[in-house]
Amino acid sequence: MRIGLLTEGGYPYVSGDARLWCDRLVHGLAQHEFDVYALSRSQHQEDEGWIPLPPNVRRVRTAPLWMVEDDEAVLGRRARRRFAECFGELAAVLCGTPGSASAGGLSGGASTPEADRFASALYGLAELAREEGGLVGALRSEAAVRTLERACRAPGAQRAAREARVPDLLAVAAHLERALRPLSLDWYENEGLGAVDLCHAASGGTAALSGLLARHFTGVPLMVTEYGVRLRTHYLTTPDAPPAVRSLPAAFQSRLAAEAYGQAEVVTAGNTHARRWQERCGADREKLRTVYPGMDARPFTEVGESPDGADPDTLVWVGRVEPARDLVSLLHAFAEIRKQEPRTRLRIVGAPAGPEGAAYLGHCRTLAAQLFPDEAEGPHAAGDNPVSFEEVGGPDLPAAADAYASGAVTVLSSVVEGFPLSLVEAMLCGRATVSTDVGAVVEVIGGTGLVVPPRNPRALAEACVALLRDPERRARLGAAARARALELFTVEQNIEAFHGIYLEIVSRAPVRRCLLDGAGEPLPFAVPAEAHVPVRWTAASPRLTRGGPGWAAGSPVRATTPAPAPEGAR
Repeated sequence: MRIGLLTEGGYPYVSGDARLWCDRLVHGLAQHEFDVYALSRSQHQEDEGWIPLPPNVRRVRTAPLWMVEDDEAVLGRRARRRFAECFGELAAVLCGTPGSASAGGLSGGASTPEADRFASALYGLAELAREEGGLVGALRSEAAVRTLERACRAPGAQRAAREARVPDLLAVAAHLERALRPLSLDWYENEGLGAVDLCHAASGGTAALSGLLARHFTGVPLMVTEYGVRLRTHYLTTPDAPPAVRSLPAAFQSRLAAEAYGQAEVVTAGNTHARRWQERCGADREKLRTVYPGMDARPFTEVGESPDGADPDTLVWVGRVEPARDLVSLLHAFAEIRKQEPRTRLRIVGAPAGPEGAAYLGHCRTLAAQLFPDEAEGPHAAGDNPVSFEEVGGPDLPAAADAYASGAVTVLSSVVEGFPLSLVEAMLCGRATVSTDVGAVVEVIGGTGLVVPPRNPRALAEACVALLRDPERRARLGAAARARALELFTVEQNIEAFHGIYLEIVSRAPVRRCLLDGAGEPLPFAVPAEAHVPVRWTAASPRLTRGGPGWAAGSPVRATTPAPAPEGAR
């Protein structure tokens, strides 16, 4: 089978979202071929290069989202009119403007569902981009901003759109241009995504749009996987934006998600929390599957199988240092813990996430120094703070497993969380955990750890003290947590689930073309499964009769020898 893997800001780049699980998926399904179509987010990401690619990655095509590659397409009068109609209808849907029968045939009247109006406008722009060689210039033009402004000022538009100022309109127009950039790519020909058996979008948003266009132009079935729903991410990352800049891009993400969910054969979520967001955005429950992220359990095996080596008086926190992790509440909770258990120590292990994370780490260091003055045994001895800030990779903690092994209880104090990977790592290490009730925490823990409300230092302290004082309970919870993690959250479970979904989708997909082998035999997939079996087949099946079966009408396509990975892979 040949899979078109669509990514945004992740695989095959060294850094980015969904990089690890995509890499494990490609390596785990070595019997299938992958064509990777990647959208990069920054110059830094491209400069870092790619991770080593396995032989079953036949092709990698990339396009930047962080810069504009002008398509130099000059629209004629008729094309400009079509663009104004399609983009105007798209903007009208986002602004909540009622449809009109005079919208160039894109809307069937006021009774037309908003989803149909959005889809008609989106695919109208896609077809125009294909005919004209791109729409980058048109989407960045003053005419696009004026079209957006007319939609915002039209009768019936929502309040946030009506009150948009010029800077807001420019910001929204820039967001839409970036989000619609896949319209101008040349990925959707028969030699591109049209040559794969299945498109797998590794995230929603822009990556899913590429899959929608491939399905629209070539009929390739689409599958969408989300471990974090784009609409939720938008709300979390733009809390202080002006109303128009917050609501109009959110409307676009919501409409695009609904279209992707509607056209996809299967939609998978990384947890029930993300699945609820998908249902809220219009996903059909019959299409939804939950596939947990796959974690490599091998680095944690030694620690998980020997849980007795932990310091019984040490708490451990592991993760990226940023405000959403709420280390401030953890430090205040630790102050309460020290009142009841004076010997307890806290190890905070993690690197800051960007400039904001670095500033937050400095604030937490200052707070720790204020709450816990250095303690010395005598007037001439050096002081020691019970809170330490460390990073994985140093001489004391060469690997993440060493961090979890150093403490008896692992703490998660986040106020915002998707799928808590650090919590799963602690479970694989057989550690008892205390976590805040956010994101998918309760779903992951499943009764094998203690859960408290977020932003509640007193509750966090009470739960930690309860486990510090009860070693037998810690052992029971740690053993149960490790068993649960090995059952649900391993790489093997993840790969097996996706493999089954791939076969299910392709088995239901209509035959789009006839692929024949060297003997003239029809092949069910772009690359036959037997091509990977290291034996010589001696018995040849009968050749096709003249013309072949009815479903094989048209010129046959000959199977090709797998090509090596591109030279740019590194």
